[in-house]
Amino acid sequence: MNTKPSFAQLRRDIPLLNTPFKGSPLVYFDNAATTQKPKAVIDAISTFYAYENAPVGRSIYTLAEQATSRYEAARETVAQFLGAYDATEIVFTAGATAASNMIATAWARTQLDSGDQIVISALEHHSNLIIWQQLAFSCDAELVIIPVDTYGILDMTFAQRCITKDTKIVSVSHVSNSIGTCIPVAQLATWAHAVGARLIVDACQSVPHGGVNVQDLGCDMLFFSAHKIMGPTGIGVAYIRKELHEQLSPYQFGGGMVYSADYYEATWRDMPYRLEAGTPPVAEAIGLAAALDYFTTYLNPQEIHSHEAALTAQLIQGLQRIPGIHILGPIEQQTEQRHIVSFVCEKFHAHDVAAYLNSYNICVRAGNHCAQPLADALEIPASVRVSFYWYNTHDEVTFFLAVLTKLMRT
Repeated sequence: MNTKPSFAQLRRDIPLLNTPFKGSPLVYFDNAATTQKPKAVIDAISTFYAYENAPVGRSIYTLAEQATSRYEAARETVAQFLGAYDATEIVFTAGATAASNMIATAWARTQLDSGDQIVISALEHHSNLIIWQQLAFSCDAELVIIPVDTYGILDMTFAQRCITKDTKIVSVSHVSNSIGTCIPVAQLATWAHAVGARLIVDACQSVPHGGVNVQDLGCDMLFFSAHKIMGPTGIGVAYIRKELHEQLSPYQFGGGMVYSADYYEATWRDMPYRLEAGTPPVAEAIGLAAALDYFTTYLNPQEIHSHEAALTAQLIQGLQRIPGIHILGPIEQQTEQRHIVSFVCEKFHAHDVAAYLNSYNICVRAGNHCAQPLADALEIPASVRVSFYWYNTHDEVTFFLAVLTKLMRT
């Protein structure tokens, strides 16, 4: 018997969604950018600062030892949520972009030789494109792009053909933040490992919806942002498989990551501390753990996926009835278990559409969504993106479609 509260009941835990904004309800459809926070997460952070604040890992007094325990417990929580074998495989960073840059700097830079290949997809967010583009330049490596078709579906035949003995890194998004395409990363992992390459996954758009297990994906590394799964800003996670730990070099230097030092040389602590120089994001880690605890206590990934897919199907069906709307991405895939829909309007620029929707307290994203090369490939200057989370409702979609229809009839 399912004893968990309904999504409608749980929505009451989100203060911002239960408070009038500019005198009317807020319709928040920008969840791919950041999600709203339950009171349990807000309380966990404020309680730490009010009653538990202390440095971690350095001070031998009760308050600091308690803070250290909370910080390391947060690491354990993340490891369990991702299905990692060991909490030492979890590195806290300043965010997903910081995690991507850390992986490239602390690991990939030392693994690449001239002529090696880095394979990414045409769907990538700038944070999983520019870092590899620039690293390829500096290491004299070749950047190979797996193309997509006009619907934004990855060319897996090309992918299999381009992953060769020269390939050292395959780095792809699990789900496109721009058009919602899901990439079969487990298949890419198989092909990458067959030639001795490593697979890195940008999971920013999949981890927040649950059901992501690093063992099932077969990835060697994975990263995501806390704020996209109801957690605080300022913290991200990098999962790095344990067998790669000896290949990692510090990319920042300072307190907390040194095992021993004199004036002329130093040695480093074991993972994950080797990559966590300086004062760590203690309150943020506690907030992330609270968000994951909230998720595992009250939410079910299958139910989230089904609910978001139903919202997506409702939205797509409504958009298809509005003349002058062109939906981007693989529509059939989106209506199965996806949460992102992007579209363009023949009569209006995406920014103007977003501004009009904002006048009705509807929050969407407009632009190239930090995936400018993909927008160029699809020959669009910008698009409107609607992205759902478990707390969104069918009534909100109905209201959105009514407002958009009114605009398109002007």
